[in-house]
Amino acid sequence: MEKYTPRLKKHYHDNVVPSLMKQFGYKTGMQVPRLEKICLNQGVGGATADKKLIETALAEISSIAGQKAVPTKSKKDISNFKLRASTQIGVRVTLRGDRMYEFIDRLIAAALPRVRDFKGVSDTSFDGRGNYTLGVQEHIIFPEIDIDKVTKMNGLDVTFVTSAKSDDEAKALLTEMGIPFKKEK
Repeated sequence: MEKYTPRLKKHYHDNVVPSLMKQFGYKTGMQVPRLEKICLNQGVGGATADKKLIETALAEISSIAGQKAVPTKSKKDISNFKLRASTQIGVRVTLRGDRMYEFIDRLIAAALPRVRDFKGVSDTSFDGRGNYTLGVQEHIIFPEIDIDKVTKMNGLDVTFVTSAKSDDEAKALLTEMGIPFKKEK
């Protein structure tokens, strides 16, 4: 019986590694940048007033990621926002290994094509160290979310953490993996 390997993980080893070795002149496959983890983060603005919003967000992000999400807590008091220290104000989950590859596959194949007027994702959200953050305006683009049960539209951030040393290497890696960046004019 063969061990299950996600489709995108196989694609990375078979196609992406040789392509990046040729493009950047790496000597071995171990020098090729790889995807280390994907972090999903959602801030829940009205959580200070309504505690049920956090529970709803936890359930939704957990279903999107396929892994249990955890609440994030505020670090300090901010009176202008009626915020107390250690109040739950968001939700996050970190994906690694096979779950990470499954998530990116679903993101590329199912979720991003459902974005209204989609022309590709921006290539300006690299952090200078080879990591990329993608902001999703509406979380209902994911097929796991039942639109009839959604009470409040929330966005979320998807951060791709890579082992790349530069933004150019990270962009080449993500492009080879299938992330649809906008075409330059």
